[in-house]
Amino acid sequence: MVRAQCPADPCIVLVGATGALGATVLELIGEHRMRHREIRLVASAQSAGREIPVGGRTETVHDLEEFDFAGADLVLFCAGEAVSRRWVPVAMAEGALVVDASGAFSLHPEVPLVVPSVNDCLLSERPAEVVAVPSGMTVPLTVLLHAVERWRGVRQVVMSTYEAASGLGHQGVEELLEGSELTLRDPEAELPADRFHPALAFNVLPAVDGLQEDGTSREEQRLVQEAQRVLGLPDTDVAVTCVRVPVVSGHGAALFVETAAPVDRPGLVELLASLPDFVVHDREAPGSVPTPLTAGDPDRFHVGRVRVSPRTSRGFMLWLVFDNLRAGGASTLLRIARIALASRASGKRLKSSPC
Repeated sequence: MVRAQCPADPCIVLVGATGALGATVLELIGEHRMRHREIRLVASAQSAGREIPVGGRTETVHDLEEFDFAGADLVLFCAGEAVSRRWVPVAMAEGALVVDASGAFSLHPEVPLVVPSVNDCLLSERPAEVVAVPSGMTVPLTVLLHAVERWRGVRQVVMSTYEAASGLGHQGVEELLEGSELTLRDPEAELPADRFHPALAFNVLPAVDGLQEDGTSREEQRLVQEAQRVLGLPDTDVAVTCVRVPVVSGHGAALFVETAAPVDRPGLVELLASLPDFVVHDREAPGSVPTPLTAGDPDRFHVGRVRVSPRTSRGFMLWLVFDNLRAGGASTLLRIARIALASRASGKRLKSSPC
């Protein structure tokens, strides 16, 4: 079944409604009063039957294995890759517009991978049946690089990320907190290490999401490939090291960008401050540093320690921090959903299905 258009007040289905990202999406739907005529919550059998308040009403969570996607206009996938690979085609078969945050389709050539304000024109050119949401770290990186490329050109990017436990959802946070409490009671205690290997409490893990044969982690591989695809610069030299740190929520990154032409700090700061949803903390006070605890607005990307390369001026360094569940996750997902819904209302369709 193919539905040519989505109504102004869509029926929304949220898959992964009880997870960390899904719960944040529900928060933002309520805060932003996103229009919908109905919202259906879906999760695994373990969560089925739970009741969750949504916009002044209480909604019951449905079992994904038994759920019928018929009648859904917009389906938001906030679960893992395995869930999306199995159930995205089912939702599409019912004519729904799918927005997937799992990464399962982020490199599929027929699926638009969209960052608002960078390449959302893809959706106005070819409204899609399924749209992929990049990883949270890809979003601010590509917004920044897109602007710098037009301003001074980008030759090379070197990035180290410092990613919070909430990147692995509620279970990641629970394991960090449990391990921290155990360590404080007994420094020699054996710590839980089901989600993080080794344990994350009072530790730093120099890889995120498993290692490939070449020593690159899956998170590093995804970040590089997504950034190159979103920017349309497949040959850009991007080197990334992804690190997991014992922080409950809030990702950070140290970034070096080599530019084609010299840059100056005042011009760079002005450029950064002009980016959508960016806050430059050391604009008036050089050296001011945002942190996950002190950055402020959770729906924006926070920048500090802006420095220009002292020898050649053909490059700069900065520190970036943001709420990975809100700014890097749910807020981006909902913005993409709004753009995709508006584009689909034109009645244009992709000619082929990616699934």
